[in-house]
Amino acid sequence: MVRMKKTAYITTPIYYASGKVHIGNAYTTIAADAFARYNRLVGRDTFYLTGMDEHGLKIEEAAKKNKMEPQEFVDKIAEETRATWKELKISYDYFIRTTDDCHVKAVQEIFEKLLKQGDIYLGKYQGNYCMSCEAFFPDSQLVDKVNCPDCGRPTTLLDEESYFLKLTKYADKLLKHIEEHPDFIEPESRRNEVISFIESGLEDLCVSRQSFKWGVPVLSNPNHVVYVWIDALSNYITALGYGSKNTSNYQKYWVNGTETVHIIGKDILRFHAVYWPIMLFALGEPVNFKVYTHGFILMKDDKMSKSKDNFVYPHEIVDSYGLDSLRYYLLREMPFGNDSSFTYERFIDRYNSDLANDLGNLVSRTVSMVNKYFGGSVSYKEAKDEHSKELKDLAEKVINNYQKHFSKFHIQEAIIEAFSLVSRANKYVDEMAPWVLAKQEDQKETLEETMYHLLETIRIVNILLSPVLVDAVEDIKEILNLKAEDLEFENVKFGYLKEYKIKEKAKILFKRLDKEKELQFQEERLKNR
Repeated sequence: MVRMKKTAYITTPIYYASGKVHIGNAYTTIAADAFARYNRLVGRDTFYLTGMDEHGLKIEEAAKKNKMEPQEFVDKIAEETRATWKELKISYDYFIRTTDDCHVKAVQEIFEKLLKQGDIYLGKYQGNYCMSCEAFFPDSQLVDKVNCPDCGRPTTLLDEESYFLKLTKYADKLLKHIEEHPDFIEPESRRNEVISFIESGLEDLCVSRQSFKWGVPVLSNPNHVVYVWIDALSNYITALGYGSKNTSNYQKYWVNGTETVHIIGKDILRFHAVYWPIMLFALGEPVNFKVYTHGFILMKDDKMSKSKDNFVYPHEIVDSYGLDSLRYYLLREMPFGNDSSFTYERFIDRYNSDLANDLGNLVSRTVSMVNKYFGGSVSYKEAKDEHSKELKDLAEKVINNYQKHFSKFHIQEAIIEAFSLVSRANKYVDEMAPWVLAKQEDQKETLEETMYHLLETIRIVNILLSPVLVDAVEDIKEILNLKAEDLEFENVKFGYLKEYKIKEKAKILFKRLDKEKELQFQEERLKNR
């Protein structure tokens, strides 16, 4: 009997095609990418999905403003977004667009199925609509009786015929599902938020619009277009072939999959933890996913916004400091589920401390000593010295803790574990003092033991950081002359590699930054944006 590999289906939200990708979008996508890379690393059959939400009134108006047809406009945005993800080395398996023919057809079929069975009905919407968020809000949720609770902008009163999805019918079933699956929504604070929202009383959800035409037409009533909830949220199954002739991926990753994770920002939690599972209940499809919810990236202590022109764009960091600096900072600085501030001061401090001083310095000094004392060749040596034993024991502990953290999407904690091994290795250099051992003929064995343990530590750290530092791990692989199998997770154990023959010189992985100079540069750049 052939044993099937465990699967991992990982998704980002599909981003609204209204403009340039900013650091908030980049964080979600990089975090999902790191999680996908981790799952591939540990041997899971992984499918990573991202894409674009390309329908709606805002896009219709943005296209008009740019003197373009809506399709032409979203094609341009999609091309720019793909280019950004390529620059950030996002390893997605599929990029879905809601204008894709296969998606449009599946959405129409979903709508008609729910309509036919009575879970969607025709009614009249009278209430408050936020054009910016493309969302409806009851009076009870408005701020100062008129403003959107999410973005703060004034809402508009709408009065139009609409189709509605029966949320009320499935409220109790959803509460039961959340109760029976405590890890359905993480972190726990967000789970409690959703429970409170449901218990306060759900209202049926408006799922069609007539006031704009740029959307998926309702087959049985083309005066209506399918609204964003059904159109956008269903991408998670249409991307796998739901509603098409080939449903093999849908069966593999959704119906029979080991783990499905939606990685989202806290601002769209309600849509993913309430509307989406209820849609699936109504369709009779499995609700077997988890929702991992992260906080906002603030600019200093303020929310990023176009009106304040305080957005940070990924290319601004990548062009100046390299891709790994951005990936590392976002994944290391964002505590799971909480907001985090971005400041260039903190960015430079973290870069210098962790990447340049700790990791970069460890690799540089180790390579230099191995070449100086052993001509670049070192063989396996058992841990006889107490410090060597401590380093080896810590590596085993770190590997176990790293897996526990990363498997739960606690990426920050996983990185901290990996860097605790880097710090211990730097301390080990000082404890063993190879420059002293090298002067004593009877200490040559201990000197080689020291070099071997440093090289094995770097190899192990390289494996652990491979979901995070996509460029540096390749550089280290080349410097240490490692083969692909040397970096497989099944070989992340001390003593696996018995012989090292490294390069004569290590390139500088991370050049230390002049903080004052860089802050001045960023200040000038923002002024001239």
